Amino acid sequence: MRFAEVNLFGVYVAPLSLYMVAAWFVTIGLRRVADGLGLLDRVWHPALFVFAIYVIVFAVMTLVAAQ
Repeated sequence: MRFAEVNLFGVYVAPLSLYMVAAWFVTIGLRRVADGLGLLDRVWHPALFVFAIYVIVFAVMTLVAAQ
């Protein structure tokens, strides 16, 4: 498992930072779906729930990219 730097407009960026941004956009979509279904009204701490979903999405994206 080796991640090489990505050249982004002349600046070398760690690939995990790009995965973090992509995971955030996926989490925004999932949060809108959960809010539309009323799921966020049923959890104890919505912000903590959304953060946990973000961590899960980021971990899955990283594991998939590592293979």
